[in-house]
Amino acid sequence: MFKPKTLGLWANTDKSNFWEILPKIMDWSNKKNIQIHVTEKIYLHKKFMFGNVPKIDSNGKISEMDFMLVLGGDGTFLSCARAVRHQNTPILGIHLGDLGFLAKVTLENIFQRLDQVAQGNFLIEKRSMVKASIKKDEKKLTLYGLNDFVVSSGESHRMLISEVFVNSNRVSEYRSDGLIISTPTGSTAYSLSSGGPIVAPDVGSLVITPISAHSLTSRPLVVSDKATIEIRFSNYNQNILFITDGQLHDTLKPKHTVLITNSNFEIGLIDFKDSDYFQTLRTKMGWGTRGDGNR
Repeated sequence: MFKPKTLGLWANTDKSNFWEILPKIMDWSNKKNIQIHVTEKIYLHKKFMFGNVPKIDSNGKISEMDFMLVLGGDGTFLSCARAVRHQNTPILGIHLGDLGFLAKVTLENIFQRLDQVAQGNFLIEKRSMVKASIKKDEKKLTLYGLNDFVVSSGESHRMLISEVFVNSNRVSEYRSDGLIISTPTGSTAYSLSSGGPIVAPDVGSLVITPISAHSLTSRPLVVSDKATIEIRFSNYNQNILFITDGQLHDTLKPKHTVLITNSNFEIGLIDFKDSDYFQTLRTKMGWGTRGDGNR
């Protein structure tokens, strides 16, 4: 049973309740003899009053942590996951609002769950990440996401024409506002709101979901996570927006080609025996509840 001795703190510093809970987390770590390291963003914030705490001043330092404690929403969790990438440091997400799909622990039970982690009473749930390789003129851009990649017509609001190939086999020419390529983790995010399926986290797959397709026959497609998805824009004449996890934005030209595959590493999420993915789904999706009009 592994009992952690160090943790890295990653947070949404714009949330006032983070600063309210921070002193309690510091007290807890002192009592449990677990050394906290904080990101530079936290350390340099005017509200941070713990000058003797070591900093995480590079992504490489994350590998020295026994786990990362992330306080914020799912967006904060996603940014941490991209920083962790292949470094095998598991992540525990504390949602500062309602229950999240990634940050599963709420402030109500934060110290109950932290005590379990300190005792080594936790599980590691593996989640796949997705990799994009973009041939961009003389350069090759490589990006990683935990949720999804999106190609979009952006501010031009024109119909995007995307030709999609899977393992070099032509699938279709999608005429839509854009395409989402999501992992099972990302299937409950933008893909879901665009009509894509919910995929359980342990199903090895990638989901191709058109955004506002201009044809009723353009449907979401689930492919193996061993597949290579290629996207071309040769019949398009405007710049294309490429978005990673809804947070990082790049601009592509129609001559650029996008190759999307599963990455060769996984992210570890700290989980607990009594956690239930489908309970989270029921709570977030409102399954099994009756609408106001049916009362």
